[in-house]
Amino acid sequence: MTTLGTPLSPSATRVMLLGSGELGKEVLIALQRLGVETIAVDRYENAPGQQVAHHARTITMSDPAQLKALIEAEKPQLVVPEIEAIATPMLQQLEDAGVVRVIPTARAARLTMDREGIRRLAAETLGVPTSPYKFCDSLEELQAAIDGGIGYPCIVKPVMSSSGKGQSKIDGPADVRKAWDYAMAGGRVSHGRVIVEGFIDFDYEITLLTVRALDASGSVQTHFCDPIGHVQVSGDYVESWQPHPMSPVALQKAQDIARKVTSDLGGQGLFGVELFVKGEQVWFSEVSPRPHDTGMVTMATQWQNEFELHARAILGLPVDTSLKSPGASAVVYGGVDATGIAFDGVAHALAVPGTELRLFGKPESFVKRRMGVALAHAADIDTARRNAKEAASRVKPRQA
Repeated sequence: MTTLGTPLSPSATRVMLLGSGELGKEVLIALQRLGVETIAVDRYENAPGQQVAHHARTITMSDPAQLKALIEAEKPQLVVPEIEAIATPMLQQLEDAGVVRVIPTARAARLTMDREGIRRLAAETLGVPTSPYKFCDSLEELQAAIDGGIGYPCIVKPVMSSSGKGQSKIDGPADVRKAWDYAMAGGRVSHGRVIVEGFIDFDYEITLLTVRALDASGSVQTHFCDPIGHVQVSGDYVESWQPHPMSPVALQKAQDIARKVTSDLGGQGLFGVELFVKGEQVWFSEVSPRPHDTGMVTMATQWQNEFELHARAILGLPVDTSLKSPGASAVVYGGVDATGIAFDGVAHALAVPGTELRLFGKPESFVKRRMGVALAHAADIDTARRNAKEAASRVKPRQA
């Protein structure tokens, strides 16, 4: 798709995003800069992406009938899933029928919508290194899996959730029921299934943003951004930085794993590949066929951030993954449960050298909901991390 039309005209190139949170919002902005007509879909009104798109639609995206009716009515050339809770079998049907092209492919969207599909593909089909794991449908199965070989400590996650929701570490038998209940509460779709993983004593974990894009001859090439380090608390990202230092051997192994997984998933676009690293050993953890929350740091570090890379790749345009500057990101939490909150301290935050803020515009705040992110660029990672966290701490959300 190297010919791009004019929005709101018969020649328009129309792209529909399924999920329009803070990551979708940045993808929509990147698409609009290339003259694409955008349709932002979410399960609630006035989602961040809906505030900037040409068209906003609100449906239950996990309902196959609603999803089919909307796609047939809007007639986008591309459908871009931005969350997991989507009726992916319907996307597969529509793609098979030639109604629409799904990014990166309907199969990739289906396999990665839950942890089971992608973990079985990676470990059982492709043979890449992963932690030991079992899937469980009940508290009793979870306990049996732990007792039968997974052992303590271990990690429990819902098979479908986003941003680490419902994820917890089990250190002993007393934690098992609490972890099960937390996973049930945190899953995007409550169908009572979890993955329990043996704990890997890793040195660090990274996100390796991997881009499948067309070259001048029309062939798909795989490109890698510099590795992104991050800190998670209860499975939720709280800060990230780029580049994360790695040995050449570990970096090559990480790229080999990412290439193998994303090549099997196919299509075009950006993938967020999560990996554990200890010394020169690398294990695959997860992959998302879309921009990654830890990758928000690229808005400060790369010439083309992850959202611009995704937009270019899905449109068949060339990409540039090169680094501009070391940098970091730090999350701004809501701090309160309220609608239409206000933010104090913004000028004070932006007085920190080399910083930027992204306030997402979410209509409803929760104490631990991500409402914004501070970004910092600096000559070195330590300075960037310090400045990003300082800027984030100066933003004071409150009830309006």
